[in-house]
Amino acid sequence: MKKFGLFMILIVCLSGCQRSEVEVEKVSIPHNFINESITSIMEESTNQYAQEVVDEVTEEEKEVEVTSEEESYLFYLEEGGRFELPVRGATGYAAVGMSLHREADAGSTVIQTLNPGEGFTILEEVGEWWQVEVNDLGMTGWLQKRFTLINLPDIIPSIIYNNTNTYASLFRSSRVEIPNITGVALYEGKDFNGRFEREEFIMPVLYGMAVKVNDAQQLALADGNTLIIYEAFRPHDAHEVVYHHLSNLVSTNPYVHAGVTAKTFTMGWFLAPSPYNHQRGTAIDVSLGSVDEWEIQTTGPYAFKHITAYTEYIMQTPMHELSAQSALFYGPVNAHSTTAWHGANFLDIVTAETMQLIGYVTATGLTPLASEWWHFNDIESTDFAIEIGVLGRFQIDRSHSVPPVLNVDE
Repeated sequence: MKKFGLFMILIVCLSGCQRSEVEVEKVSIPHNFINESITSIMEESTNQYAQEVVDEVTEEEKEVEVTSEEESYLFYLEEGGRFELPVRGATGYAAVGMSLHREADAGSTVIQTLNPGEGFTILEEVGEWWQVEVNDLGMTGWLQKRFTLINLPDIIPSIIYNNTNTYASLFRSSRVEIPNITGVALYEGKDFNGRFEREEFIMPVLYGMAVKVNDAQQLALADGNTLIIYEAFRPHDAHEVVYHHLSNLVSTNPYVHAGVTAKTFTMGWFLAPSPYNHQRGTAIDVSLGSVDEWEIQTTGPYAFKHITAYTEYIMQTPMHELSAQSALFYGPVNAHSTTAWHGANFLDIVTAETMQLIGYVTATGLTPLASEWWHFNDIESTDFAIEIGVLGRFQIDRSHSVPPVLNVDE
């Protein structure tokens, strides 16, 4: 018989635990951050991350009756899944030009070559391969999943997604608006998502990074918090437009210039020329909030936690403030190293909430950027993206998502 412990927790909370304020135990991390406790968290298995939530079930909560209708839904993480929902039915995109094979074998017949950015629906996962349906081509075949981007909302629906760059960019520098950028929609990135039957942001990252984002969210949820992702993949063209207008502002406004060069930083630390990790699908811009209200929603045979109300914590600056006001450290730190930041000294302006966010996200293998408290890279995925030549010279504005079907083994 399958376990439904996590579902029981959620039913109890829905029926008897509503309150106007969620008690959140804040993590207070000293400014000489990175100690043995954080290192030990980073070494825990991802299965333990998910199990932390299940272990919180009390004996009283275990006795809550679950109706037969409720029992028909599965919580994928509890069933041993890698994400909150299966990849089956999720949207993926080719990160580079890649071959669509007739079978899950690199030596099998190539049916078609997909262009970078071309979207598809994932039908099944077998080892390192996905069987996919390419709607635009009207064909089904197999792709190697490590060369693809996957849409985060499809597999981690509990995260709050708010890509402001798709409707009103928040970019400023030293609190000064960037002409033709601030308040402007920089690219399209929202579409009807058939998996959830609603409009939803499209937030792709390279598949290898998605695993780490999921684990960070499970750590946050265990504390009554949630990640708030403002951006994942950013198209090359959109990035170039922002870079151009910020460069003009920095060169003509001494106050803004001073802001991006303080503490020995340069403009490139706040907006580097392409190709940038956002174009590679190996970076996220993320904040943190407390969960105020949530409900259980379903898609196909699976149930998941959907946050309906949250309170974003006050961080040291607003999101996308491109100046040294947003810096974590007293100066630049090697952005290509996964460990160089361990010995860096945090600025006094870094808030406890920022430190808490860092704790969740770095525990799963992501690396902070010295100049922006919200920006985290997956260095491992970045190295791979550089190796295979991911440039992000495409637009992603369509969802191909459908409800997941039940695997016969579940």
